[in-house]
Amino acid sequence: MGTDIMVQLNRMPGLRLGAVAEMRPPQARAAAAMAGFPEDRTVYAETPAAIDAAIESGHIAITSDPAVLARSGRIDVVIDATGNPNTGTQFALESIASGKHVVMLNVEADITIGRHLHEAAKRAGVVYTGAAGDEPAATLELIGFAQSIGLEVVCAGKGKNNPLKWDAVPADYEAEARARNMNARMLVEFVDGSKTMVEMVAIANCTGLVPDVPGMHGPAATREELASVLIPKEHGGVLSKKGCVDYSIGKGVAPGVFCIVTTDHPRLQERLIDLKVGKGPYFALTRPYHLTSMEVPLSAARAVLHGQADMVPLEQPVAECVTVAKRDLAVGEILGRIGETDYRAWAMTHAEARNANAVPLGLAQGAKVLKPIKAGDRLTYDNCAPDESLLVTQIRRRMDQSDTRLHAL
Repeated sequence: MGTDIMVQLNRMPGLRLGAVAEMRPPQARAAAAMAGFPEDRTVYAETPAAIDAAIESGHIAITSDPAVLARSGRIDVVIDATGNPNTGTQFALESIASGKHVVMLNVEADITIGRHLHEAAKRAGVVYTGAAGDEPAATLELIGFAQSIGLEVVCAGKGKNNPLKWDAVPADYEAEARARNMNARMLVEFVDGSKTMVEMVAIANCTGLVPDVPGMHGPAATREELASVLIPKEHGGVLSKKGCVDYSIGKGVAPGVFCIVTTDHPRLQERLIDLKVGKGPYFALTRPYHLTSMEVPLSAARAVLHGQADMVPLEQPVAECVTVAKRDLAVGEILGRIGETDYRAWAMTHAEARNANAVPLGLAQGAKVLKPIKAGDRLTYDNCAPDESLLVTQIRRRMDQSDTRLHAL
């Protein structure tokens, strides 16, 4: 994603790539070359002053330390494309403290402590926002449009891009990943459903829509069938209520997003039918694409030019992305990253997750197994201990304690 954003920025008027933070700096230089920046346009810089000097002289600074980039005086807005919850937490807070707007393409960090980051940004007078182009923000566009014209939102979500395989592991997807110029771990994060769960929880916590059942329904509804499937059971659908997030594995929905709407006014129903939106009384508003990293810079521009966020979490969460073991886990194991062999994501309501004492997905990396965990079982604070040395763990624990006090009141 970082490489794609660099390529895109070199094609967009009005935006300038100033600096890149990358643990392996030569890869950042290779990405810059792919984006069309000559090698003599990039320089290595390991202090904020050096980054500022590079930008002032028309160069792109490359650093191995995100904190250095965050403290640069010449950067207006930063984009986190790491996908690592703890790295995203550190980078966002350092950037906010330095007066920079933050575009969080790292949805894994956002669903874990996005509320905290949003509040920190408000206090600092800067913008914290989810990224345009990713499915959550694309879905929010449809939800916002529907609400702005007075339609009732019944269900919203996305089509799943890759065939669903709950127990997928990177070793089985190396060849496909190479063919698609992707990292196998990232590909598996999509295949095993984790990314879908993460994205639907992000939508939920920005809108108040909720997963209808743990894991959601995920029907094989085609684009034409969405408005007859992701609707309440009383009208022939699968939902127990209105106001849900969900996804479809049916043909023609991916790589797009959807919003199922209705209206109780017969004249408006007649107009929607006449305009070929659907047969009624439920209608599917769809966007047949999302352009991921190609759209991300638009969020950066809107943050700087208009002080506008495309996507921010509510003050109180309604959903949670919890963690399910992919295989049997033994006592003493230290868990790896999302998309590897240890665990996958699972969407639930926030109340269900709290009652289950479930460990949020964003705290799973580096966690230690305390009791044997069977494949398919949830990780809980009873059988698994998150890494308390990580900033994201510390902040999330404080947030949970605060939520508990609010519920007690």
